[in-house]
Amino acid sequence: MKVLEFNMETSNKSAVIINLERREMESAELADADPDHKSATAVPLSAYVRQAIDLYFAQLKDSEAEGLHAMVISAVEKPLLEATLTYSGHNQTKAAKALGLSRSTLRKKLEQYGLS
Repeated sequence: MKVLEFNMETSNKSAVIINLERREMESAELADADPDHKSATAVPLSAYVRQAIDLYFAQLKDSEAEGLHAMVISAVEKPLLEATLTYSGHNQTKAAKALGLSRSTLRKKLEQYGLS
């Protein structure tokens, strides 16, 4: 089974910032070290996911895809949990509320990804 990797590096070393409110992604220059500096270009997160999945299928060649749903969910869910915990100051009640999960579900997911 091949591992799905999301590689969003560009030649200008940009980081990806997800604006969950608008469901868009904006590019911020790392070289500027200014978190308030944002590009005017916004790309939906779904476009990056689609691109990564298309690349995964292209790399499979004669192999069959297997466990793709779990692979994609874990690739997205772990950094989502990490970022939300950071945002909430590691307060699990606040993190669970932000994610729309119960605290017990959040705790299970944190344990699943070794984040507890």
